[in-house]
Amino acid sequence: MGFEYALVHLKYTIPPAIALTYIYRPFFTRLDVYKVFFLITTAVVSTIPWDSYLIRRRIWTYPPSVIIGPRLFSIPAEELLFFVIQTYNTSLIYFFLSKPLLHSKYLVARNTTSPWHRAGQAILAALIVIGGFQIRRGGEGTYLGLIVIWAAPFLLLLWSLSSQFLVKLPYSSTVVPIAISTVYLWIVDTLALKRGTWAISSGTKVGVHLWDGLEIEEAIFFLATNTLVVFGLVAFDHAVAILLTFPDLFPKVPELPSPVMLMQALFTDPAVYDGERVEGLREAVTRLQKKSRSFYLASSTFSGRLRIDLILLYSFCRVADDLVDNADTESTAREWIWKLTHYLDLAYASKEAHRISKEPSLNNYITSTFPTSAHSALRLLPTYILPYKPLYDLLEGFKTDLKFTSTISPIQTEHDLENYAAYVAGTVAELILELVFVHTTSPTSTSTKKRDHLIRSGARMGIALQYVNIARDISVDAGLGRVYIPHSWLSAEGLTTQDVLDKPELFEVARLRNRLLAKAFGVYGECGPAMRGLPRDARAPMRVAVESYMEIGRVLKKRKYRVVQGRATVPIGRRALVAWRALREG
Repeated sequence: MGFEYALVHLKYTIPPAIALTYIYRPFFTRLDVYKVFFLITTAVVSTIPWDSYLIRRRIWTYPPSVIIGPRLFSIPAEELLFFVIQTYNTSLIYFFLSKPLLHSKYLVARNTTSPWHRAGQAILAALIVIGGFQIRRGGEGTYLGLIVIWAAPFLLLLWSLSSQFLVKLPYSSTVVPIAISTVYLWIVDTLALKRGTWAISSGTKVGVHLWDGLEIEEAIFFLATNTLVVFGLVAFDHAVAILLTFPDLFPKVPELPSPVMLMQALFTDPAVYDGERVEGLREAVTRLQKKSRSFYLASSTFSGRLRIDLILLYSFCRVADDLVDNADTESTAREWIWKLTHYLDLAYASKEAHRISKEPSLNNYITSTFPTSAHSALRLLPTYILPYKPLYDLLEGFKTDLKFTSTISPIQTEHDLENYAAYVAGTVAELILELVFVHTTSPTSTSTKKRDHLIRSGARMGIALQYVNIARDISVDAGLGRVYIPHSWLSAEGLTTQDVLDKPELFEVARLRNRLLAKAFGVYGECGPAMRGLPRDARAPMRVAVESYMEIGRVLKKRKYRVVQGRATVPIGRRALVAWRALREG
């Protein structure tokens, strides 16, 4: 009886597990826990027979002096813990690196087989044959053959189910977690082999070392097992993405879909996918990444169909704003507002608004009226679950933007400023909360009175965020001939609108920026407590969305920011830390 193997865990595997858990804990969802439990169970059940066989055949051994003693099917308790903790650590690295991804955008909506798919199948099938040959021949290639004959069939199954999805994912979410876990365990294994914690029988190994102290079989084993974990998680995410992306195919998806439903999704013919929806989601995510990094970060903390619909809502708002803002003339901009209004008229007149692409009159209007780049945003806006008034009010806010001239500002008083912010931001906050109440798992627990209070508070919080946006963009807006600071404030400082247009960096303007930020943080402090009343599923993510934006206000007040394209920005590390803290408090 000894503690050498247990010390390997205490020194090298448990500390990373604790650190990873601490870092990722605020991001953990019930679905993440479900994935980890599913993967660990699969890993333990599939590895026990194989590992037990190796130990009984004395292909690898554990001196009695290095293990505590308890065994299951000849496998030491410490070895069983290794199966669990390796799967857990690799899973958390994968979760952390893939958290920002919207997996729906990586679906392949066509029934074609890529060369990668066939090549991978051929290579893995060949490895199975070679592994079987090595085992049959016996001798020095036995251990390597046993590794291959055990791992390759699982890899072949996972590759066959999800290869086209897997190869489209960024390397940062597939190759990197495999590499990090594998290299780390190579180092741990090297130390253990050198100390004699475990050993490989000399007659069953080829005698090749990756480096001094690391047998090539061990190197391949850890590479194979980590690849299995990541491929398993990818297949799981592939199935969930299919379930969530296509409500026509899967109208109701539980928060924790059963293994049967997951397999049903994976075996769904890609030919029946809604290709326009997948492409529209890709375009929406691209807009989010380019136009609002703060909201993009916040969106990654939402889950399920709520996240998808939030992205589609933002995509519409961004497209509508760009159509008006980028118009060559005021008359063209007003024409776009009229066209967007008529689009909403048609969308809400339809009893089947959730099937926009199947409504000929609306679809034809979108195709014939709007630029191609806007089509998907208009087709996919989930009007069937959104109230119409905030969307019409948003267009009213766009009309205010058209009233600016070199001498006249529509923002004369503080009241005008608040009304404008309510139109262009309070409306969006209200729409977001409407989606929250539709998609959260416990909407019935929110009374009508409480729901109305939360929506009003959310709309007020939207006003606070718009104040921050205005404070950040004073120079950018001046370049567009707009000054959103109330004229009454300018007069009190002895300034005119033209002064701000000419020199937005003036000290007096900076003082007015601080006044605007003070109002923003006042409303933020007033409405912040209401977030505690939001449904559990969305409470922490909504806090991330708010805090990510308010952090811009904090750096503006301290004047510690970088300027990118005329706008103050928060470094990505600081934004991530803000999100982490907001989720932890959530």
